[in-house]
Amino acid sequence: MTYQLVIFDFDGTLADSFPFFLGVLSTLADAHGFKRFNRDELEALRGSDAQQVIRHAGLPAWKIPAVARHFRTLMSESIDRIHLFDGVGQMLHRLAGRGMQLAVVTSNSIDNVKAVLGPENARLIAHYECGVSLFGKRSKLRRLLKATGLRPGQALCIGDELRDMDAAHAESIDFGAVGWGYTKAETLTARRPKLVFARVEEIADALLGTRSVAGNEMLR
Repeated sequence: MTYQLVIFDFDGTLADSFPFFLGVLSTLADAHGFKRFNRDELEALRGSDAQQVIRHAGLPAWKIPAVARHFRTLMSESIDRIHLFDGVGQMLHRLAGRGMQLAVVTSNSIDNVKAVLGPENARLIAHYECGVSLFGKRSKLRRLLKATGLRPGQALCIGDELRDMDAAHAESIDFGAVGWGYTKAETLTARRPKLVFARVEEIADALLGTRSVAGNEMLR
């Protein structure tokens, strides 16, 4: 397979921010008046899509932008606690070194994204679409294709949530699911993404032809 553009989600895909999210979830719930989750509920909801999580929390749609802004602010205040998953920097360098265009589409802020990436990695990203609304990724993917002049079949979207997959498929873009993020691996694989990655290094291996990672390969 040959892709010219690789579009990454950020939280749970490049950045290991889920522990931080869990740590501030009660703060967000109390500040914005939605339900607190216990550990068992949180684990069960990792098998749900974003709409199901929002309904379970009793979070009105009109409050979502404020919650997202608050989360970004809390992260910016503790940005030193957020790190890339092991191997992400090397993976980005391998892809960029072979001429692939790299993009990040995320609901997080560009300041947070660049701070966690660090200057060397941030320079490898040709396109940033940050501060995206919870269900607004589809239009940003369409805009990326227009900006690059590429066809959907020349791009791959990589992420860890069902909404990422839905947005990619809505624009006829192949999706690569990662098994280390917010959503359970088995939930993602059940939706039959084009590719499945169990480890960060598999991304560059698969896209550069070092090894094949099939869409129906189970995450280990």
